Amino acid sequence: MTIEPVVAVGKEGRRYPERPIVGVLAVVMRGDRALVVRRANPPMSGRWGFPGGVLELGETVAQGAMRELFEETGVTVEPGQLTGVYKNMRLGVVSLVFRCRPVSGAAQPTTEASEVAWLDRAQVTGRMAEAFAIRLLDAVDADEPRIRIHDGQHLLS
Repeated sequence: MTIEPVVAVGKEGRRYPERPIVGVLAVVMRGDRALVVRRANPPMSGRWGFPGGVLELGETVAQGAMRELFEETGVTVEPGQLTGVYKNMRLGVVSLVFRCRPVSGAAQPTTEASEVAWLDRAQVTGRMAEAFAIRLLDAVDADEPRIRIHDGQHLLS
């Protein structure tokens, strides 16, 4: 399956991504359950996912993951291991996922997350597209970071 990314065409006719986007996400575990959010805003409004968003200029990737998680859940974390790098081939988004340890705060809905929940593995795979649910499995099961590509729904080989 070939995915046609959003692109710009250079003077010489070569196709380039319009602009790569770096995303940062946090997988926070409490026992065998992961902290997830139902997105309140487009482009993913109404869909379940892990807390995260776009890395801002001037912040480290760990700072970005911590900031996004706090903005979406009210939970403060300590970032741990990088567990995966995931590229959405259709949109050109590269997401860096960190396993994080909760430090303080109670998870609650925010303006960015209409719901928050602590879900087990089966619940995560039941509520999220394959391209997003795999991030939990990689964060929990893998000994080293995974590198995967997807089309926004399904993993690609």
